[in-house]
Amino acid sequence: MDRRHTIYQWFRDNPFKVDLGAAILLCLPFGALYAVAGALPESLISTTMILTIAWRRTRPELAAGALVILCLIHMVIPTAVVAGILAVPVIIYSTAAYGAVWASRSVLVAGLIGAVMIVVRLNNSETSSTLLLGLTVGALYVILVSLLVLFSWTLGDLTRTRRLQVQALEDRARRLEIEQHQERALAAMDERSHIAREMHDIIAHSLSVIITQADGARYAAVADPAVAPATLETIAATGRGSLAEMRRLLGILRNDGDTPTRPLPGLADLDELLLGVRAAGLPLSFEQSGTPRAELPAGAELTAYRIVQEALTNVLKHAGPSAKATARLDWTAKGLDLRVQDNGFGSAASSPAPTGSNGGNGLRGMQERVKLYDGQLTAGPHNGGGFLVTAHIPYSEA
Repeated sequence: MDRRHTIYQWFRDNPFKVDLGAAILLCLPFGALYAVAGALPESLISTTMILTIAWRRTRPELAAGALVILCLIHMVIPTAVVAGILAVPVIIYSTAAYGAVWASRSVLVAGLIGAVMIVVRLNNSETSSTLLLGLTVGALYVILVSLLVLFSWTLGDLTRTRRLQVQALEDRARRLEIEQHQERALAAMDERSHIAREMHDIIAHSLSVIITQADGARYAAVADPAVAPATLETIAATGRGSLAEMRRLLGILRNDGDTPTRPLPGLADLDELLLGVRAAGLPLSFEQSGTPRAELPAGAELTAYRIVQEALTNVLKHAGPSAKATARLDWTAKGLDLRVQDNGFGSAASSPAPTGSNGGNGLRGMQERVKLYDGQLTAGPHNGGGFLVTAHIPYSEA
């Protein structure tokens, strides 16, 4: 099968060589017959007409023009009917299949005119018993030759149509392949952005808790050494949780089926998150009101979780000592409202951080997450002091 495919591909890639070989093979037997008969003019004209087949696909217009001139010469000089006439239907077919549209139509008209001319020439070279019989036979010859011309041209035109359809399908397949490559590239870029947001949220929150615990334990252990074990336990638990999340993300990057995974965090995991923040030394109150009218998708719940996580992480990093925070979730008829506020005076609270792209990476990440679910997010200093983050995530309903 491979050898046959290779041979077929070579025939497709070398049309001139194939057609030239076919023309030479046709010239050999007729040339030998004319040589034996001693008909030199017929041999030259016939050989030249057949050789036009060599350019039937590479230069069909040139081949058709040369054949028309040779046929006119054959009509003018007093020679017998030559075997080169066999090239006429081949060139008509090839011009209709591979030539320009004007050449295809021109060769059809020339073929039909040539059918009449060759029959007239045959009738002039032969004697007929009666005029009626001669006209009848001539008309039949004209019809037969015209049918041969029409058949050759129609077959070539159908070949052209099929070739154009195949070319259109190949072009479409090529465009689809390019579009698939682009879609895969966009999907990979989106996944990289998603993983980057996840890694930022995980690392920023975990390191903030660890740094806060380590700084607090360093001073508290001087007065009360018993604080150190509890603090180290909180640091270890935070590190283990972050390590598990990092392994999950790295498993996605490796696409390793053996990598253990666990469900993405959602609203049900907020209690564990709040316990970790309280263990880090931040006084935190949490309230929840209302009942959900519909379930949020898993991605929307992850977005809500990450917003609360990022907002509390910013409190730990920027609100300063003695800061307090409140977190509130309200289920409304339109969706979920989130609110995280602190009374600190850190760098995050001292300068505005609008909802656009002027905030830090964490705020941009929150904004991008919320936009994916047609939500809204605002973040900035509160009038009463501190920093306020609010978000609205609507129900995803068809």
